[in-house]
Amino acid sequence: MTTTSMSDPLVGRVLDGRYEILSKLARGGMATVYRAQDRRLTRTVAVKVMHDGLGDDAEFARKFDREARSAATLSNPHVVSVFDQGTDHGRPYIVMEFVTGCTLRHVITRESPLPPLRALDVMEDMASALASAHEAGLVHRDVKPENVLLSDRGQIKVGDFGLARAVSSQTATATQGLLIGTVSYLPPELVTTGRADTRSDVYSAGVVLFEMLTGKKPHQGETPIQVAYSHVHNDIPAPSTLLSGNDPRSMDSRRIIPPYLDALVLACTRREPDERPHDGRELLQLVRTARKALGHGILDDPALTAQMGASMNAVDDPPTVTLPPAPVSPAPVSPPEPLASNPYSPMTPPPPPAPAPAQDRTPLVHVPRGSSVDPAVERRRRAARRRRGLLALLLVLALTIAAGAGSWWWFTSGRYEAAPSLANQTQTQAVALAKAQGLALEVEQTYSETVPKGVVIRTEPNAGGRVLKDTSMTAWVSRGPERHAMPSVVGMNLDQARAAIEGAALAVGQVSEDHSESVPQGIIATVSQAKGAQLRRGASINLVVSKGPQPIAIGDQTGKKADRARSKLQGAGFTVKVVEQNSDDVDKGEVISQTPNGGDGKRGDSITLTVSKGPVMVRVPQVGGKHEAEATAALSAAGFKTQVMHATPDWLREDKVKAAAPLEGQKTKQGSTVTIWVI
Repeated sequence: MTTTSMSDPLVGRVLDGRYEILSKLARGGMATVYRAQDRRLTRTVAVKVMHDGLGDDAEFARKFDREARSAATLSNPHVVSVFDQGTDHGRPYIVMEFVTGCTLRHVITRESPLPPLRALDVMEDMASALASAHEAGLVHRDVKPENVLLSDRGQIKVGDFGLARAVSSQTATATQGLLIGTVSYLPPELVTTGRADTRSDVYSAGVVLFEMLTGKKPHQGETPIQVAYSHVHNDIPAPSTLLSGNDPRSMDSRRIIPPYLDALVLACTRREPDERPHDGRELLQLVRTARKALGHGILDDPALTAQMGASMNAVDDPPTVTLPPAPVSPAPVSPPEPLASNPYSPMTPPPPPAPAPAQDRTPLVHVPRGSSVDPAVERRRRAARRRRGLLALLLVLALTIAAGAGSWWWFTSGRYEAAPSLANQTQTQAVALAKAQGLALEVEQTYSETVPKGVVIRTEPNAGGRVLKDTSMTAWVSRGPERHAMPSVVGMNLDQARAAIEGAALAVGQVSEDHSESVPQGIIATVSQAKGAQLRRGASINLVVSKGPQPIAIGDQTGKKADRARSKLQGAGFTVKVVEQNSDDVDKGEVISQTPNGGDGKRGDSITLTVSKGPVMVRVPQVGGKHEAEATAALSAAGFKTQVMHATPDWLREDKVKAAAPLEGQKTKQGSTVTIWVI
């Protein structure tokens, strides 16, 4: 299923005549990320376009422009590259490297806790990217699993330096009253002062390492305010303390977390920035040292553990202070919009907790010995101080309860409304109904066998489900039944026909073979569907493959009458050629020989019959009145044998032929015997 231009007007557009928008990847708080084709360089890229209206805000426009310029200065194989930037119809955009794969969030969700060695492999590439940014004077400000990409080729890249800023900049990190960053990975100084430096990225990276090792976030809470408050007031525990001894994986030597790895996580996540590694370069050195030790099978080394914590200034761990949630303003705070499957768009956490109302700071009264202070006055002063303290405590509790109730209502119910029922409405009607309720409608097109074209099939969320106010919901609109034209495959071989059918979203069904007098062997002779027929996706197409002409047995007609032999062979489908020749042995009109005279042939093959004309007939020459020797010579020259009969005694004989048989002038078989009578 693809997002059509009706659901997003940019899909199908070409930005600046160069970047063709193919599909929407994800939508964040400031911008939407699209997959696009760079027509000039013929490559797939990711294009990040600022939302409508934000381009008119000078602060957001500067932030977006700064994102491109700062990220483009980085040259590191583990940083998502920025190729270009521009503005299209008032909407700024940047062009980035398109990485095919998944985010570290997907890996943690699917496989955590990760083996320590694998976690350090990921951490090493992350630290390399941060080191490159920090050396260029940039701070990422939003390190989290969603911004770490794992490509299909195994590369690890850190994306979304959209919140990066020159370290020398002194402006606060708050934009329009909202902290930038994701609350689960937020360093304490961003909550308390709104400012960040390279040590802030180290803190967030340490939280990511903690989550890879344990599969859990270090600070939990019902609201983002509580999570942020916990970052400020509570230390992150050692990862090894969270692995359950009942989990069989925790007993696997490949998953044991050594003490020096615990120390590395704690060093990175100290609440005081001065107690952490200074920047990405220092973090990278520590990670490589820990990875090298783990790769050599070292599971405990006190010296290495001390080295991992050497960047911390504090000797003793500060005590963990557990306080009630800090009171906040009851005004609603919009939550960050997550992009779990896309690493390009930043997350925006709620604002830092408002400080609790100041408690009574009235100093205790010190009465020197021997003074003449009235005890009654002193008692009244102490009573007044107790009343003021109690009043301040009640005020703090009241504000806390009110703020908590307001936050709870806002985050659980107040910011939501019921999704309208749009099913079975036309697209125009659905858009109007959603607009009347203050919602934008994103439309996805899909096929349906039961719902008419242009009518809503379903929505997300469903009718009555919760949807954030002033946001959008998605409707799937029917394109009608899905039909595909039957391609012409007669005359193709089987492989070509299969490719054509499957390319038309159809399927090859039964394949059979049959003889054909007109279609060569191995070629498709007939199909079960006519060319151009409109068929459902996956419809089965039966094929008949030609086996070539059917073979015909050749019968031997030798010795048979020629007419009968010819009729029989022609009736079987053969072409008959007749050749005549004389034969002394075969009667005239009978077949002397046949070529070929056996085996199999096919319709139209030629067969030659040699038919007897009988023996050669020769006329008996005139020999009457000739001398015996002369007559014998004449008969021999004509091809006859001679038999001499003497009709008179020798003394009366004149030696002349009186008669011959067969008679003179009569035709008889050449080579036969002619009898002559000599007188």
